[in-house]
Amino acid sequence: MDWDNARFFLAIYQQGTLRAAASQLQVDQATVGRRLAALEQSLGARLFLRTPTGYVPTPAGELARQAADRMEQAALQLQRQMQGVDERFSGTVSVACTDTTAVHAMFMVLQKLHDAHPDIRVILTVATQFTNLSRREADIAVRTVRPANPDLITRHLARCQVGLFAAKSYLAARGAPEPNTAMAGQDVVIYQRSVVRYQKDALCDEPIANARVVLEVNSGLMMLQGVRAGLGIAELPVHLAENDPLLQRVWPRVSRPYDMWLVLHSDLNRTARVRSVVNTIVQVYEELFPTVL
Repeated sequence: MDWDNARFFLAIYQQGTLRAAASQLQVDQATVGRRLAALEQSLGARLFLRTPTGYVPTPAGELARQAADRMEQAALQLQRQMQGVDERFSGTVSVACTDTTAVHAMFMVLQKLHDAHPDIRVILTVATQFTNLSRREADIAVRTVRPANPDLITRHLARCQVGLFAAKSYLAARGAPEPNTAMAGQDVVIYQRSVVRYQKDALCDEPIANARVVLEVNSGLMMLQGVRAGLGIAELPVHLAENDPLLQRVWPRVSRPYDMWLVLHSDLNRTARVRSVVNTIVQVYEELFPTVL
């Protein structure tokens, strides 16, 4: 049995089609089909039912998934542990964060890192979804939620607040909202429900039942640009919006603070290039947020 076929099997199981599995693995669809056929032949079992809507695992496929998951975890652990003893200041380090984090802090990190260690190449992934560090979707993540996984190392980077902001042009034309009116007569920009659920109901604890939602976004940077364009009022990080010449705070009220965390897998903690990126991120956040709570 070719054990490498297990990762092809897992990709099909997770994605449901050969096409999607091929895209995930960055190979062609025919290769995925051949690998699955080889695995089924070596095991003497049919692992999937081919249906018009995709590949559905058989009972044998469900059993195979459990074993393949353990194989994948063992392979990933071995890879992390080997990286953990690497003392070179070169190679790739993958970092995941949101687009607003990238604009506000990460490019400062990359500049400092490149000056100190030009042979370290960073693979930067910007997304609102949390990356799975245990599955090597990233080596380092900067996120707003502290993970509970004991295999992950976390470091508190900053405590931030959000406030209500609008473009100066919007406020000149529409006027500021009156508190405790549920944003009557105002336009608002909010996150899509899949990103932030509570914004369907309130912004900075002010209900928006009487407001008109003009834009829903799935990105903090797009929300910032929407407000700057004068589309409406939104809840924005104070450290991003307060110094923007196009924006103005609607009223002093702020929401509950939120925290920024740096997260990495413990197996990578001693890898020289990973430590360099971690130390640079911490340095930049200490400069941007000199009083971390």
